[in-house]
Amino acid sequence: MKTKPSSTKPAEQRRSNRHRYTKFHIFTTVCLTAIIFTYMFNRNTFISNISFNFNPNTTIPIPSNLFNNQTFIINQLKSTSTIQNPVLIVKELIIQQSKNVPKPEFDILNSNQEFETRAQDFFKDCKLRFFMTWISSTFKFFGEREFLAVDALFKSNPDSCLMILSNTMDSDYGFQILKPVTDLGFQVLALEPDFNFLFDNTPAKAWFDHIKNGNRDPGEIPLAQNLSNLIRLVVLYKYGGVYIDTDFIAMKDFSGLRNSIGAQSVSTLGNWTRLNNAVLIFDKNHPLLYNFIEEFALTFDGNRWGYNGPYLVSRVVERGAGKMDKNFSVLPPAVFYPVDWTRIGGLFRRPVNRGHMRWVEAKVVQLKESSYGVHLWNKQSRRLRIEEDSIMARLVKESILVKFCIMIEEIYDVLQDMYLYYEMKRKNKSLLSL
Repeated sequence: MKTKPSSTKPAEQRRSNRHRYTKFHIFTTVCLTAIIFTYMFNRNTFISNISFNFNPNTTIPIPSNLFNNQTFIINQLKSTSTIQNPVLIVKELIIQQSKNVPKPEFDILNSNQEFETRAQDFFKDCKLRFFMTWISSTFKFFGEREFLAVDALFKSNPDSCLMILSNTMDSDYGFQILKPVTDLGFQVLALEPDFNFLFDNTPAKAWFDHIKNGNRDPGEIPLAQNLSNLIRLVVLYKYGGVYIDTDFIAMKDFSGLRNSIGAQSVSTLGNWTRLNNAVLIFDKNHPLLYNFIEEFALTFDGNRWGYNGPYLVSRVVERGAGKMDKNFSVLPPAVFYPVDWTRIGGLFRRPVNRGHMRWVEAKVVQLKESSYGVHLWNKQSRRLRIEEDSIMARLVKESILVKFCIMIEEIYDVLQDMYLYYEMKRKNKSLLSL
C-alpha cells in the first residue's frame, strides 16, 4: 500500500519561510536601530523630556522656555495624524533609555569664515555701531526680554545698526525673531563670530588656541559666558562702537558718548568703587581695550564668577591704565546702572498705595532725565514679571516699537528645522536627509 505524500510539507515550508523572514525583519530593524543609536552617541544628539500635544491643524505659540534646554525633540506625539518619520520615532525610543547620557553642547569654538565679509558689508552705511553677544552651548535664542532690549535700542537710536554676535541667532529661526524689527527698516544682523579673525593680532589669540587645544582649563563657569566677556572687548577693538548687554534697556541717543565705562557703585566721596562691562563705548584700536584683552588672557580664571568680566575692567582701570589716557572717562552709576542689583525687583512691582505711586512717578522722571538706560541685572530679575503700573511697565510702554509675538502653525516643522540647524553646526547632514 502506497503512502500518500504528506500534505503538511508545504505548510511547514511556509512556516519556515515566515520564520526566516521574521528573523530577517527583526535583524534588519535591530541593525538600523543600532546604527542610528551609534550615530547619535557619536554626535551627541540627544533628546530632552519636553512633551507637546501636536495638532497640525492648530496654531501653537512657542512656549517661553522651549529653548532653555540642552536639546529638544518630542517625547510623546499625541496626535490623530500619523507622522511618517522612522528616524524621529527611533530617536524617541532610544532616548527613553538614554537619560543618563550627558547632554550635548554646540561646539561654540567653531569659527564662521564669512564673518569678516558680512561684517564689512553690514557696516558699510552704519552711523553708530552697536554690539550684543549671545553665545550659547544650548538651543537658546532671544526671548521677550532680549527682544525688548533690541526694540528699545532702535526706539532711542533709530539711525544706528546692531550686530548680534551669536552662534544660535545666526539662523533662520533667529532671523524670524528679529524680523519684526527689520521689517520696520532698522539695521540688525545676527552673525556667528570668526574667533580666529577677531582674536588675531591680540593677546586673546594665544588664550583661545590653548582653550581650543585643551591645554588650558576653561573652569566651572560656562565657557560661553567668558567668551562673551572676551568677544565684546575684541569686537570693539577691531571695529569701535558701543557694546550693550541683552538685558540693557536703552532710553537715550548714544551718539554723544565716546570712550566710556559706567561705574556700578561709588563711595561716599563720589569715587567709583566698581566698574561694569555691561555697557562699553570705545573707538577702534583704543589702547585701554588692548589692556583689557591682555588682562583677560594673562589672568584668566574660569572658576570665579565675574573675574574675567566686571572685575577685570575694574582692576585694570584701578591700576592706572585708564588714568594715563585722557581720551577715556568713567561715568557715574546713574548713567547706565541707576538701580543696584539688590534693588532691581522694585522696578517690576506695582505701587501698593498713593505714596508708592508718587514715588514710582518721580523715579520714572528721574530715570528719563539722568539715565541713558537701565541694566536689568538679568540674573536677579529674569524670573520677575512686569506688573501693571510699575516703573518697568511705564518704561516699556514708552520704549517699545513692536510687539514681540512669534506663532507657529506646525511645531513639527520647527523641530525639524532645529534638527537640521543642529546637524549643520556639526558639518554633517546625512542622517536628516534619510
